[in-house]
Amino acid sequence: MMTDVRLVPAAMAVWSAALLGLRAGWPFALLCGAVAATVAVALLRRDRWHRAAALALLAGGLAGGGWMGHVAHQAATHPLRAAAQRGAAATLRVELTDRPRPLRSAGFGGRQGGVDRVAASGRLVSGEVAGEPLRAGGQVLLLAPAAGWQELLPEQEVTAGGLLAPSRGGDLTVAVLRVRGRPADLGPAPPWQRAAESVRAGLRRASRVLAPEPAALLPGLVLGDTGALPERIAEEWEAAGLTHLIAVSGANLVIICGTVLVLLRMARAGPRLTGALGGLAVAGFVLLAGPEPSVLRAAAMGAIGLLALVLGREHSTMPALAASVILLLFLDPDLGASAGFALSVLATAGLVVLAPRWIERLRRGGVSHRVAEAVAVPMAAHLVTAPVVAGLAGHVSLVAVAANALAEPAVPPATVLGVLAAVCAQVHQGTAEFLVRLAGPELHWMILVGRRAAEIPGAVIPWPRGWGGGLLLAAVLAVAVALVRLRRIRLLLTAALAGVVVVLLPTRLVVAGWPASGWAVVACDVGQGDAVALATADRGRAVLVDTGPEPGAVAGCLHRLGVRSVALVVLTHLHADHIGGLSAVLEEHTVAAVALGPVHEPAWAWQQVREETAAAGVPLVELSAGHRLAWPGLTLDVLAPRDGVRLSRREGDDGTAINDASVVLRADTAVGRVLLTGDVELAGQEDLLDSGLDLRADILKVPHHGSRYSSPQFLAAVRPRVALVSVGAGNPYGHPSPMLLDALNGAGVMVARTDRDGDTAVVAARDGPAVARRGEPRPPPRR
Repeated sequence: MMTDVRLVPAAMAVWSAALLGLRAGWPFALLCGAVAATVAVALLRRDRWHRAAALALLAGGLAGGGWMGHVAHQAATHPLRAAAQRGAAATLRVELTDRPRPLRSAGFGGRQGGVDRVAASGRLVSGEVAGEPLRAGGQVLLLAPAAGWQELLPEQEVTAGGLLAPSRGGDLTVAVLRVRGRPADLGPAPPWQRAAESVRAGLRRASRVLAPEPAALLPGLVLGDTGALPERIAEEWEAAGLTHLIAVSGANLVIICGTVLVLLRMARAGPRLTGALGGLAVAGFVLLAGPEPSVLRAAAMGAIGLLALVLGREHSTMPALAASVILLLFLDPDLGASAGFALSVLATAGLVVLAPRWIERLRRGGVSHRVAEAVAVPMAAHLVTAPVVAGLAGHVSLVAVAANALAEPAVPPATVLGVLAAVCAQVHQGTAEFLVRLAGPELHWMILVGRRAAEIPGAVIPWPRGWGGGLLLAAVLAVAVALVRLRRIRLLLTAALAGVVVVLLPTRLVVAGWPASGWAVVACDVGQGDAVALATADRGRAVLVDTGPEPGAVAGCLHRLGVRSVALVVLTHLHADHIGGLSAVLEEHTVAAVALGPVHEPAWAWQQVREETAAAGVPLVELSAGHRLAWPGLTLDVLAPRDGVRLSRREGDDGTAINDASVVLRADTAVGRVLLTGDVELAGQEDLLDSGLDLRADILKVPHHGSRYSSPQFLAAVRPRVALVSVGAGNPYGHPSPMLLDALNGAGVMVARTDRDGDTAVVAARDGPAVARRGEPRPPPRR
């Protein structure tokens, strides 16, 4: 059966008019509509099939171009735009159109992944700028403190004051308001929004019976509520191509409504009752998940599909998709430039057009239907969305198809159980928690798939960002698909792919010579942070000094080293780039104890460490100068800080006082003496020099990621042969300092940097310590 695509040109015309109107200006929307109408008129003289498509294109071009031009012109000439260019102060009354979204921050010394501000879109109800009243209408973006704003709901009216700023462009937002203070004159949220929030809160409460990672994942999987999702899962799933599972979309709607329809069919419900109850399921899901672009697209398509069911035309999938695109763009032209909307539409089109054909071809080749479906569905969705993902993320995942094929079977049961738990939580908490426990194994499996896929070396390859990168990948894929259709070339490509899998892939999966034989010290590549592993004489057991800024990196390093148990975790100080990975170490290894110095600041970090160690049942111990700890093959002497040290606070303190209170360790290892300095700066180094301690060491963990605040006197007192610089590629702080590197090189010190060398090990050699490099540094962080 041929796919009916007669509505597709009209949908493309409306979408193009919306995109051009938003990106290039309202005249281009009108021009796009005129071009579409001209093409349609030229096609009217063709056969009946073409005439139907031409009439739809004519109507879509004229109506779409006219409407998109109108709304783009209204936004471009809104009086708030001129006021925003001046940075004027304003007081606005706004009706929120979505839930406030957390803006995560990870500033220097700040809480990793902490939320201190939120962003919320709203429709202008009234307001004034410099005493001049404003007319209603126009979309504004509020950037506000999390306190008081994070709990607001869609359709609430609120008054906010602050300074205006220009919008970034490319959408209908007329201005950004940088809000000062808490919301004022709060209006009540509608009953249905309060009910939806109650259901979401019920699912979050019930999820607490699970371990932290699956407990945070379930609300994201079911409702797109990712506020508590750990950064580690977010990063791993991005590398594995699984992020779409927590970007609530049509897949969720299909699972939920599909379950409802199956139950209704089993109950022998008629088409009208099925359509009505299915419509209620669609409406309820949209209310719970919020007006995300993918949710709206899926809801519109689902509504049209249910109407087709009632009318007896159940197989009109492509016309339903095209009609939903047209309908939603008229209702919300901003969707025309939404990446989420594009991904959702493209993925659905791939599943409708490509997947059935590929499944049929695989079945003809003798593959069972279930296996064919498991291969074709994720491959079709990944193929058509890959150009958009590459343009947005700047990379291409090579493991996405396999990861999705493995993870997808666990999604439907976990989603259905999560929805049932959310509903049951309103009536009986115990039942909700029981249902959540049933979803636990599925959630653990998805986390495991994402983690192992992300750990594969070469799982992600860099790609140019932006429109150019997306179009380049689209061209590459188009050429590849065209070549695959030629039988001789298909055989050649199959042979080449087999050669890559058999010959090259194993060399990517196993890095030659790693872990380095006889390693005693390893500076883990954790980005802009510290994590140093010290080997003991017991195989598979190590001491870990600091844990880096996020869980995934340090967990991967220890996994590659074959470390199964950790004799001690030392947190030199409580800045985010040293404690962020502690949760992963505690979850995945047997840890005897966690140690830190006498300074327990900042307060949020101290609380986080206490909570994580308590949850893991691991004791906290305090270290200060004079303590000695010993294991077979490893001895640690604590050189600083002194017992009972207190911070000397000064106005505008940037965290230097906490840095100078770092725990400083001298380790005697199989490769010589190692000095581990945390982030001590000039004052801390001067204290060490004044103490009269023997600071000489063969290996120096350079203080503070190689910042310029290392004194020549300190370096001269240490006299290292090897200097390890734990630093992130492309960091904004200028680490490591060229002056420091010149001083070390001038003194004949071998310098190893994790931003260039990846995980770096120090091993014993005939004439002293030698450096072994893994050679796969992490990519620079996205800006």
